[in-house]
Amino acid sequence: MFIEDIILTVYLFSLSVLFIYSMHGFIMVYYNDKYGKVIFTPKGVFNELPTVTIQLPLFNEIYVVKRLMDSICEIEYAKEKLEIQVLDDSTDDTSEHLQGLMEEKRNLGFNVTYYHRTNRQGFKAGALKEGLEKTNSEFIAIFDADFVPKKEFLEKTLPYFTDPKVGMVQTRWEHLNAEFSLLTRAQALALDGHFVIEQNVRNKSGFFINFNGTGGVWRKSCIIDAGNWEADTLTEDLDLSYRAQLKGWQFIFLNDFTSPAELPSEINALKNQQFRWTKGAIETCKKILPVVWKSKIPLRIKLQSTFHLTNNFVFPFIVIAGVLNVPLVYLKNSGNYDEYFAFMSIFVLAFVSSFMFYMYSQKIVYPDWKRRIYLFPIFMAGSMGFALNNTRAVIEGLINKKSEFVRTPKYQVVDKKDTWTKKKYATKKISLAVIFEVLFAIWMLFGIGLAAYYVEIAAIPFMSMYCIGYSIISLLSIRHALASKPA
Repeated sequence: MFIEDIILTVYLFSLSVLFIYSMHGFIMVYYNDKYGKVIFTPKGVFNELPTVTIQLPLFNEIYVVKRLMDSICEIEYAKEKLEIQVLDDSTDDTSEHLQGLMEEKRNLGFNVTYYHRTNRQGFKAGALKEGLEKTNSEFIAIFDADFVPKKEFLEKTLPYFTDPKVGMVQTRWEHLNAEFSLLTRAQALALDGHFVIEQNVRNKSGFFINFNGTGGVWRKSCIIDAGNWEADTLTEDLDLSYRAQLKGWQFIFLNDFTSPAELPSEINALKNQQFRWTKGAIETCKKILPVVWKSKIPLRIKLQSTFHLTNNFVFPFIVIAGVLNVPLVYLKNSGNYDEYFAFMSIFVLAFVSSFMFYMYSQKIVYPDWKRRIYLFPIFMAGSMGFALNNTRAVIEGLINKKSEFVRTPKYQVVDKKDTWTKKKYATKKISLAVIFEVLFAIWMLFGIGLAAYYVEIAAIPFMSMYCIGYSIISLLSIRHALASKPA
């Protein structure tokens, strides 16, 4: 009885945590209905064009650096007011390739400055900070190597800085290769939820948002006032964003203007990206959340900031709920727990809340949203499959285990005819974590069989999503690792 009580208690607690965070989707939908039609407009226009530096932090980007440089130089702005600052930490032939590109752009009249580091100290944060010290521009735009900014980027973003309180303007990410594969379609759905609902709705509702590391513009004095870039977390963008807003700076999110970017097309690159984002968010939460609650900002902002900074803690509970769901099928049919399991039916609302959250994110920006939302069950299964990878990130963040900034490789994969296989940077190793993902898939398959044996039909869809999720993630990890190896 003691072990059974522990299982039931831990399972109930895990589902309760997931329920709370999932139900937050209803809150976001409510705020969207309340504030969704709010429109931000610039306070005025600049009497004289301000100086702008576009920072390009690079690390081994041989496949996309030309596309990046070409698109940056197509941005419409007075050349005498614009600096293009290439912050290159590359250790391969990207640096050599850059020399010809930069010379070509300089011959066209562009002010391109180049800084090459060999130590990667502070990783991306360190590169941005060092670059900031070498420019006198009033505004700093930042683009990662996988972005292809539109020519109107500065025209659409800079006017908001006529309000001296505005410290940062972020644009919504658009996906160059969303239709490349099921993997990129699922990523697009997830990112749309973040940008169209979380960023857009939070901003219009008066809550804190974050700079997304790229596709945005900072006021240089805002960065300095907030304490500059710091490299003690893997999400330097989230960290600086909160420090700036706690200082009173206002952020603007532009949902109707996008910055196109390439999504990871290879599963192991995506897993590394998700690991970095998750671990960095935990590190930032530990650093910033106490400051948030000690500040004098309104309680409503403190509560929303808490949800924002802590939402990655759900991943361990996703894993626990999946593991315990199997023995619960047996317990339900061997003990007197009818009231317990009748109460558990309330947790179906969590699925409804998540569905509405992502449905609204598609409906707001896509005319064909109905076609896109059909992917939701697969997306949810994939999210469950990623839980093991992200749980490790949560644990490492909690125990202060430091790791390097593993950047997400880009291959200029846009159309279905493009490929990333056999290219440099692709992960060729099958990690130990994949073995655990396979074991979890087998465990959930056993649970499905157990549920069928006891005719617990309601448990089968839940465990099937886990099984499908772990199976997809593990098999893709193996397949993509093998595909990246030379024939």
